[in-house]
Amino acid sequence: MQQNNTHLIVGRFGGVYGIKGWLRISSFTRPSDNIFSYSPWLLELNGSWKEISLEEFQKRGERFFVKILGIDSPEDARQYINCDVAITSEQLPSLKKGEYYWRDLINLKVINQDGILLGEVSEIIETGANDVFVIIDNDNSEQKILIPSVMGIYINKIDLIEQAIYVNWAIGD
Repeated sequence: MQQNNTHLIVGRFGGVYGIKGWLRISSFTRPSDNIFSYSPWLLELNGSWKEISLEEFQKRGERFFVKILGIDSPEDARQYINCDVAITSEQLPSLKKGEYYWRDLINLKVINQDGILLGEVSEIIETGANDVFVIIDNDNSEQKILIPSVMGIYINKIDLIEQAIYVNWAIGD
């Protein structure tokens, strides 16, 4: 999920499908069908956000298709091609203790066991086994440190109040 100042981007409309105003949609959620658990959707259209409701959605193979309420022709649906689909952060489910949304971890400072600031989390890579934090040193933005997100081994503590992740990670000379 991508984020701007007030909205979380969860998908993007592709091309028109059929003659009744259906659209293809690409989901950025995990799993991908989670996009349909959020309502209402917000669309960025001509530089402003518009709330929409779905009339229906379908999955065909690995692709998703949606019918927006009130859009009944390919001509009407075309205005939504390449529009971002967003939700507000209030629509996200509450997390259990020790769980975090990636958006809350991006830009946190990373400090190792010796109190050395390693940099900030610039992105998170999903690897299947565990997520990996990509740390960028503010003094040397070309140097990246990749730290597996494994609590108790590499990650000692995540503190959202202090905006810091404390890690067990030695740095070379």
